[in-house]
Amino acid sequence: MTSAGKPRRAAPGARKTAGVPQARLFERLGLRTPADFATHLPLRYEDETRITPIGAARPGAHALFEGEIVDSEIRFGPRRELQATLADESGRLGLRWLHVYPGQQARLHAGRRVRARGEVRAGYHGLEIVHPLITEPGTPLPDTLTPVYPTTQGLPQAALRKAIARALDEADLGDTLPAAVREAYRLADFEPSLRLLHHPGPDISLESLAEHNHPAWRRIKFDELLAQQLALADARAARRAQAARSLKGDGSLTGRLLAGLPFEPTGAQTRAVAQIGADLARTHPMHRLLQGDVGSGKTLVAAFAAAQAIESGAQVAVMAPTEILAEQLWRKLSEWLAPLGVAAVWLTGGLPAAERRRALQAMARGEARLAVGTQALIQDKVEFESLGLVISDEQHRFGVGQRLALNRKGDQARYRPHQLSMSATPIPRTLAMAFFADMDVSVLDELPPGRVPVRTRLFDDRRRDEVLARVGEVVRAGRQAYWVCPLVEESEALQLQTAVDTHELLRAALPDLRVGLMHGRLPAREKSEVMDAFRAGDIDLLVSTTVIEVGVDVPNAGLMVIEHAERFGLAQLHQLRGRVGRGGGEATCVLLYQPPLSAIARERLRAMYETTDGFEIARRDLAQRGPGELLGLRQSGQALLRFADLESDEDLLEQAREAAAWLSADFPEHARAHRQRWMAGADQYLRS
Repeated sequence: MTSAGKPRRAAPGARKTAGVPQARLFERLGLRTPADFATHLPLRYEDETRITPIGAARPGAHALFEGEIVDSEIRFGPRRELQATLADESGRLGLRWLHVYPGQQARLHAGRRVRARGEVRAGYHGLEIVHPLITEPGTPLPDTLTPVYPTTQGLPQAALRKAIARALDEADLGDTLPAAVREAYRLADFEPSLRLLHHPGPDISLESLAEHNHPAWRRIKFDELLAQQLALADARAARRAQAARSLKGDGSLTGRLLAGLPFEPTGAQTRAVAQIGADLARTHPMHRLLQGDVGSGKTLVAAFAAAQAIESGAQVAVMAPTEILAEQLWRKLSEWLAPLGVAAVWLTGGLPAAERRRALQAMARGEARLAVGTQALIQDKVEFESLGLVISDEQHRFGVGQRLALNRKGDQARYRPHQLSMSATPIPRTLAMAFFADMDVSVLDELPPGRVPVRTRLFDDRRRDEVLARVGEVVRAGRQAYWVCPLVEESEALQLQTAVDTHELLRAALPDLRVGLMHGRLPAREKSEVMDAFRAGDIDLLVSTTVIEVGVDVPNAGLMVIEHAERFGLAQLHQLRGRVGRGGGEATCVLLYQPPLSAIARERLRAMYETTDGFEIARRDLAQRGPGELLGLRQSGQALLRFADLESDEDLLEQAREAAAWLSADFPEHARAHRQRWMAGADQYLRS
């Protein structure tokens, strides 16, 4: 076993000598131990190893120049600034300071020879550097590239470099991978790779460093992915070692639920119900993800899971991220389970005190076998008599801590509840390998009979009149429509139409239509009343913010207009599109955008126009946004992957999965040391 398996030391010398304020700044970056500092790698590099002729300066490049100040003056315009010109035999370069300090101009007098370093940019009068770093000529040049590290406000690069240099001498940098593994995957040694990335020589390609293609980067990315796979494997093993109540069921509820359905479940639903049923019957906690595109029937699968748990004597908790989605689940589950005699309660933050008290008592006494609600379910006062199954809908919309809190409502002394997570955001393959390797996954890859793909059309905002005419035609033909806006109140910064203003404009433009308004700031009772009226057909056109993004099911809605579609995320646009066409027949989603479009917005709208496949949408969304928001880890502050990239490093991820099994079986001490180096403190987020 290598020396890397030693326990982590308390903190590097950098933290001890930095003083309390600086130590807090290090903490903000997650830098506590020598290993933390040693693996805090540069964002980019500046080449101070050579002096660049001014004639070779290029916009966007960081470089070091040496020459003579030929002029220097303070100029007054919109602001007071110092401007100077640096010249050498090859050309001239402007230097500019937007903040002028006493004596600064005197130190930059004409005829003085200096070195100036910074990023070259195109100015009004040619190339220039704004706020260059000025040093004396003649001092020795460094022999390695200068690293630029991720930092936080108040923490200068010089302090980070000093602390990291000290940590590299203090940290245990022994290799956690045995020689056999390094050779099998052609990996560079760990310590030389790490030191090279902190201080690369000038002969190393800056492009290979920037693109993370250098063998040293490959080793670091492999290590990160391997540590994650080891942690996921450990999480799965730990879960299998926990006890859960076997909820095998006797068919008394599930059989009646199936018999009472007015339709036949799809093959995918039947398969998912069987998989979940088998998991519930086991004596270790289920940890299954149910994923399927919008409208694929996840709620029915959840109803069968709940029925099996309840007929086995357990309580079930169903948590949704918004009151509207929670209410939709409440309505659907009650529609199917209440006729079977299942006592259920509804719990949200907006409940009157007396109703809330009754719901809490029914849950604690075990009288309520099913509880549906929002984050109100995880509050301290909420207790269950025998919680056996936790269902989280749109699980990525919750913070990790919230999902953990509900899971802990079970009987901690004896049993953990089974856990079913549902998502209408399909998980791309690489994301599933990287973050769901410890979970079992059921996929609903069929839509119920009668559902046809929603047609998507793009309209420039200047064609608004055509869109209004289309809304009128659809409603007068007997269908209903949504008009979605991104904000409730005016925002000068974004200059977006508000839902309130749009509601008034549409009432004036379409006076024969009954136009309703829904937004997140409405009291819960009003929201419920508006949605009831829309479901009942008493509202023709519902103007809304994104509170209707998920879960809302109005079969007669056949048209969705999304205002300022360029401002929405790709997954959000796909979810909104899924609100129409749920009752069969043709449906249309109109993306109303305001030009000019950014490159990212153009890609989003193109993706929406080109495909209705949720998995393809998710793949493109992952490429644009990264995994954080898809997983709901953004709220936790946890970095998911600091160095590896799921799109470009799929081959490394495959190798890391294979190596994790190899290390666990043949080199358990190396596996433990490797995970300790890279995953300390992040384990709980893989268990949620």
